[in-house]
Amino acid sequence: MTRKQVHLAAHFPGVNNTTVWSDPRSGSQIDFSSFVHLARTAERAGFDFFFLAEGLRLRELKGRIHDLDVVGRPESLTVLSALAAVTGRLGLAGTVNATFNEPYELARRLSTLDHLSEGRAGWNVVTTSDAFTGENFRRGGYLDHADRYERAAEFVRLSRALWDSWEPDALVADPDAGRFVREGAIGTVSHEGRHFTVEGRFSTPRSPQRHPVIIQAGDSEQGREFAAAHADVIFSAHRSLEDGRAFYADVKRRLGGYGRARGSLKIMPGATYALGDTEAEAAENAAEIRRAQVGPQTAIAHLEQVWGRDLSAYDPDGPLPDLEPDLSGELAQGRVRVMDRAAVAAKWRALAAERGLSIRELVIEVSGRQTFVGTPESVARQIDEYVQADAADGFILIPHLTPGGLDDFADRVVPILQERGVFRTGYRGTTLRDHLFGPSAAPAAADVVEIAPAVAVGNVQTVVREGR
Repeated sequence: MTRKQVHLAAHFPGVNNTTVWSDPRSGSQIDFSSFVHLARTAERAGFDFFFLAEGLRLRELKGRIHDLDVVGRPESLTVLSALAAVTGRLGLAGTVNATFNEPYELARRLSTLDHLSEGRAGWNVVTTSDAFTGENFRRGGYLDHADRYERAAEFVRLSRALWDSWEPDALVADPDAGRFVREGAIGTVSHEGRHFTVEGRFSTPRSPQRHPVIIQAGDSEQGREFAAAHADVIFSAHRSLEDGRAFYADVKRRLGGYGRARGSLKIMPGATYALGDTEAEAAENAAEIRRAQVGPQTAIAHLEQVWGRDLSAYDPDGPLPDLEPDLSGELAQGRVRVMDRAAVAAKWRALAAERGLSIRELVIEVSGRQTFVGTPESVARQIDEYVQADAADGFILIPHLTPGGLDDFADRVVPILQERGVFRTGYRGTTLRDHLFGPSAAPAAADVVEIAPAVAVGNVQTVVREGR
């Protein structure tokens, strides 16, 4: 029986709760050199794509800017366009909001990235009904949860119509006129829907992979249906084997309702990791990382999101407050809201009482942990087991350090996955869609780029392609 191949992507840590700023090895979150280092590491390891998140407004807690955001949050497609010039095969995927953008303009920017990178662009489609974020935009945060997915679906359908509006052979030169003139080669898009009205001709030809790859992150019922209908990749949050298998089976089952094959959608949960030369050392490293990720102030801030109260007077190393949550309180803005505070608070109280946990210990326990912990051999085995058990098709790895947090994984875990025969030893296609789903035709020998072995930081693998 053929073993499934593992798909891997690299998430730039940026301003998320995995980032450890206090580590002396932590570098800039905004210097271009940081993006280049992580992207080149991912490419020499043979990853499918490099992934950037996006934030449209700085997060606040009790009116103060969250400490992780003070570095700034650069625009994703600008960074990815620059990375297209210093990478050769690595996919370049960015989060861009479908609530606060317009289809024609965004489709044009994504198509441009796809051309600049020769078919390596990906779009992580996200939505928001957050009025706090919406204050930065003319419309404001007016969409409820149902409407935002409806808008996103119309957005994606219209974008695909724009990308497809140029015929594959549209660039037909008329040597007498000195320009491209063939009638009908560039179609007119006429769309009138609930959210968008577009009439006209698109400004860029079809890209080498026809459409940028569509990625979606969402676990709600609507999110799963949206992914089954439109996405090529799901960035999921299910990290346990049991939860992963249930999610995988559910979403793959939905594909048939949209006339799609089971293999047309890749499920890639976000994952963290901690390595060690022994299992004990790896466990110790994982615990140290979690303590650094959840400091005293972070623990209190996390608890305040659920309690809806100012808890700054409480000791993070003490017990949970006796106060009940204020279900109407909103101290944090620009973050994912807790849907049922009372239920979450009750669950946390029970867990803290059962295990005798302090506030900080509880937040460390409930806010996530390293998905894969162990020696390089055991981490490679765990990843392979998840994929072979249909709990995932691969993982989007989120290192805790910028920019060198992926180095050990690339140097120590990837070779073992290759030895197991479940991870590529060379890129066999040129586009991101090729990496995820296989080349549409066998590439010529000159189009096969072998993955470079581990190299010193700063070395670049240059790919020269004739006739492109």
